[in-house]
Amino acid sequence: MSRLQESLKKGTFTITGEIGPPKGVDLTHCWGEVEYIKDRVVAINVTDNQSSVMRISSQSICSLLVQKKLEPILQITCRDRNRLAIQGDILGAYAQGIRNILALTGDHTTAGDHPGSKPVFDLDSVSLLTAMSTMKDGKDLAGQELEGVPSDIFCGAIVTPGADPVEMQLIKMERKIEAGAQFFQTQAIYDPKVFEAFMKGASRFKVPVLCGIVIIKSAGMANYMNNFVPGVIVPDGMIQPLKDASKEDRPKKSIELMAEFIREIRPMCQGLHIMAMGWEKYVPELLDMCEL
Repeated sequence: MSRLQESLKKGTFTITGEIGPPKGVDLTHCWGEVEYIKDRVVAINVTDNQSSVMRISSQSICSLLVQKKLEPILQITCRDRNRLAIQGDILGAYAQGIRNILALTGDHTTAGDHPGSKPVFDLDSVSLLTAMSTMKDGKDLAGQELEGVPSDIFCGAIVTPGADPVEMQLIKMERKIEAGAQFFQTQAIYDPKVFEAFMKGASRFKVPVLCGIVIIKSAGMANYMNNFVPGVIVPDGMIQPLKDASKEDRPKKSIELMAEFIREIRPMCQGLHIMAMGWEKYVPELLDMCEL
C-alpha cells in the first residue's frame, strides 16, 4: 500500500503537491521545487506533457523521486499514446516502484507547442481507469494473463467542482469510481460555497477528495483563469486584494487569501492538492498559516 493510500485510509487530512518536469534534461530547477515541498506533502504529482507542451517524461521523474525515497503520483494522459503504450507504461512504472497513478484524458495537441502533432485518444480517463483495474486483476485489455500482477496500484482521477452544471461532474465522478478510481484530486476551486455544494453531492460516493488550488500570484493570473480555464472561477473577493497590493506585498497577500480559503474548506474534504506553479517556496508558509 502506498503512503498516499495509507494516509487516506487512516482518515488523515492528506496533502499532495505538484511539479512540472522541465523542457530538457537540466533537472536543477525541478529538484529545487521538490526541496521546498517534500517534507510537507505525502506525495508529489508529476505532470505529463501538461497543456500539450513537450517536456521530459513524467515517468522518468517519478522513477527518480522513488530513488530519492519520495512518493510520486504518476500522471498519465491518453492524448499521446495508444492502449499498447499506456499499458506498457503502467507496468514499467510499477516495476520502478511507482504505485500512485492519476488518469487524465489530456488537452488536445492544438493547445500546446506542437500543434501539428497527431492526437491519439485511443483511451479516455474512464477507459484508462478500466485498464488499470483490469491489470490489477491480472489481465491486459486483450484478456491476456499478466506475468506478475500490479495489484496495489492506487488509481486516481480528477473532477471539476466549479463546473456548471455540477450534476454532470457528479455523473462523471461516479463513472470513474465504477471504472476503478480510488481517490480524486479536484481542478482548482476558490469559492467555498461552490465547493461545499459539490461535496454534498460527492459525499455519497465515499471516495476521498483532495481539494485542488492553484496559488494565485496576481489579479492578471486570476482574470486569465476566469477567461480561459473552463470550470474555474476566482471570485472578486480574491482578485481585488491582489490588485490593490503592491508588487512587493503581493506574495504575502496571495498566501493569506489561499490560507483563508483552505481553513474554510478543510472540514469539507479529505485533503488538499496544492499546485504552486513556480511558487513552491511559499508552500511551507501557507501550510504553517493553516496549521497543517
